[in-house]
Amino acid sequence: MPIGHSPNADGLDFNQLSDPSQATALELDNFEEQLPTRQLLKITPGPSADEQYDRLAGIFRPVFSQIAANAKDRDLNRVLPFEQVGLLNRERFGALRLPVADGGYGARLSDVFRLLIELSEADSHVGQLWRAHIAFVENVLALDDEALRTKWIARIAAGQIIGNAYTERGGNALGTLNTAASLVDGRWVVDGEKYYCTGTIFADWTTVAVSHPELAGRQIAVVSTQRSGVKILDDWDGFGQGLTGTGTTEFRQVPVDCFMPQQTNDSEAAIFQLVLMAVQAGIARAALNDLRRAVQSRTRIFTTGTGVPVYQEPQVLQLVGEVSAESFAADSVVIGAVLEVEAALGDPGLNDEERYAVCELAANRAQTVVQPLAIGVTSKIFDGLGASSTRSGCNLDRHWRNARTIATHNPAIYKARIVGDYEINGVQPQRLSVTGEDSTHRA
Repeated sequence: MPIGHSPNADGLDFNQLSDPSQATALELDNFEEQLPTRQLLKITPGPSADEQYDRLAGIFRPVFSQIAANAKDRDLNRVLPFEQVGLLNRERFGALRLPVADGGYGARLSDVFRLLIELSEADSHVGQLWRAHIAFVENVLALDDEALRTKWIARIAAGQIIGNAYTERGGNALGTLNTAASLVDGRWVVDGEKYYCTGTIFADWTTVAVSHPELAGRQIAVVSTQRSGVKILDDWDGFGQGLTGTGTTEFRQVPVDCFMPQQTNDSEAAIFQLVLMAVQAGIARAALNDLRRAVQSRTRIFTTGTGVPVYQEPQVLQLVGEVSAESFAADSVVIGAVLEVEAALGDPGLNDEERYAVCELAANRAQTVVQPLAIGVTSKIFDGLGASSTRSGCNLDRHWRNARTIATHNPAIYKARIVGDYEINGVQPQRLSVTGEDSTHRA
């Protein structure tokens, strides 16, 4: 039997056509024998001889493989990936960036993102839920307060995970927050409600954006998710990325562990965005993987084709090549942007505002390019497979749904304008403020 024509690894049959008259019979004996393809392309873009990344990948790729095994079914049946987060935490994925002397892996920022792309290829939900944690770790590494830095490094090294509770669903005026910190019996506590709390349902701690009676602007309180006053709801009802815990978190008189210093890390907003871009790149890879397997296993052909097996059909091969190129481009843009951020963080010649601008511009440029690539890839795969690929049991639409959902974030539509305003007018990106209601709006 020719290579690639064994039953589909996922148990999917892409040979069923809604209109059998569109197919012609082709005997398997007519297939030319194919030799296994030698994979010459690197699994991830970047330096070719890199022992550090190879060492890290050797630790986590077996875990990624376990996570990938049932990703399609988890998405189809809405099963939150608690077990998969546990597998990663057993290897202390969240401690990647910590110095080896502090119990971490000593990974570069680019190492983290290359691994994140691979993880998101296995399951995009699991990749995204680390978003706040990855940004928080960078904040910790940049802390000047040595006691606070030591406390959080010890917690992260022990495998504790940090979530996110920044955004309110509505009802707050633009630039203000309804969630507040207050002093009760000599201790700071938090009261309020947040939404879009990605990852918090899996986390030990969560950062909470609050108003503070003694400090101006948005403050970041960190609270334990194990407190009795914390209620985490799995009520995210978006059509994509449904397993990331992106729902409501309620806080009632929850004690504050600490307040994070303002502007600890000038790359935080960029890292939040680049995590989403890494997830998009992983989704594009996963879509390519499914397309490859389906084309290799397909035996039905169309009378409107050239009469050769699908795995030799020139137009199908062209389509697969385009998808492969677009996936590769997404990977490369993400890693290029991360390397730009990595360089900015280590550049003593930049002041805080310049460093923030470099990081933001790198992330915004990447977002402008990567999101259309991922959306295109996840839509295009159906063109090479026919109507049978749209069956709900195949769940191939999850790639598009997940990519499309991520592509709405923060919101993506504004990013190219921000870059253009910088290029033409020298206007630097503005620091993150608070989303809220427009008080001037009239119905």
